[in-house]
Amino acid sequence: MFGLGWPEVGIIAIVAVIIFGPKKIPELGTALGKTLRGFKEELKNPNDDTSEQKEGE
Repeated sequence: MFGLGWPEVGIIAIVAVIIFGPKKIPELGTALGKTLRGFKEELKNPNDDTSEQKEGE
């Protein structure tokens, strides 16, 4: 995973819990998941917004 081993991932997780607190971590995960899901959907089905902007210029 990004060239990181399990010890590095563990240290990052511990630092995240210290910084954000255990109650905030699930909220951050949910927000990140929604963001990634939306990004993937846009990659699969790009909007025609960019073509409309080019024509209107």
